[in-house]
Amino acid sequence: MPFAPMTLDAAAVDALLPRLDVVNEMRRLFVELGKGEAEQPPQSLTLLPKGQGDFITYLGALSGAGVFGAKLSPYLVQDGPAVITAWTLLMSMKTGQPLMLCDAGRLTTERTAATTALAVDYLAVSKADRLAIIGSGAIAAAHWHHVSGLRDWRSVTLYSPRLAKDAKRQAQWREICPHVQICDSAEDAAQGAEVVMLCTSSGQPVLDVAALSPGALVTSISTNVAEAHEVDPAFLNRAQVYCDYRATTPQTAGEMQLAARDHGWDSNDLRGDLAELATGASPLPDGAQPVFFRSVGLGLEDIAIANALFQCHQTTTHEGTV
Repeated sequence: MPFAPMTLDAAAVDALLPRLDVVNEMRRLFVELGKGEAEQPPQSLTLLPKGQGDFITYLGALSGAGVFGAKLSPYLVQDGPAVITAWTLLMSMKTGQPLMLCDAGRLTTERTAATTALAVDYLAVSKADRLAIIGSGAIAAAHWHHVSGLRDWRSVTLYSPRLAKDAKRQAQWREICPHVQICDSAEDAAQGAEVVMLCTSSGQPVLDVAALSPGALVTSISTNVAEAHEVDPAFLNRAQVYCDYRATTPQTAGEMQLAARDHGWDSNDLRGDLAELATGASPLPDGAQPVFFRSVGLGLEDIAIANALFQCHQTTTHEGTV
């Protein structure tokens, strides 16, 4: 009998996502990575012929879960806006058979935000209560969702260039975060904040780091634009720098590439990554300098959340709830 893997489209993924504890799934995978029970190759960028775009391949293997796989995320040039999608293939380490093919668009948003939340949990001071968010789209909203319970946030400030003229989005933000304060600039939002989350798709700096408070934590995700960076690369020389995975991130993150090329920064100066933080092998920030955390997105994150989705689907199907 032919074997057919489960296929979940965006609607099916959206229906299951509320049942997942994505932050703890990310925490679990970084513990595995720190213990040598997971494998994370570098992501790869493949250019399509004749300037038609590109696609990024994210790979990963989790021995504890017994799964491996890949996410493909294409950027397809069109006459109008580019087409950007993402699909993850999950496979069994035991049988070598495919288990699931799923739309990874929403999953990518959630695992990106949950990875940032994990970094905030490890790196922000325990009494942090002032949070700034730069960006106001779906990724920014997911970031707020995953960090909202990590600290007692007394102040939440928000800025994005289009927000001032977007009454609908302002209302959406006031619904998910009633005490949010919408600011006129990124610098106004960051003033006095102990944690500043950059949640944009910009390829250029979105914040003047001179506005940061001493010891503030800045998190950055950026985008797949070549050498994309949300902060001035020179900032890395005066910050305590962490990342999601030191073996691969410095070769991929735009500001790290530029800081090494133009400002003498050395990736050996990284204080730690999430695998080391999750296993207690990395020093925590000492408060003497601002802290910078850079996430580029790992295949392991995609495989971990896809596996959690697969297990959730299996459970709910067995329970007769889907």
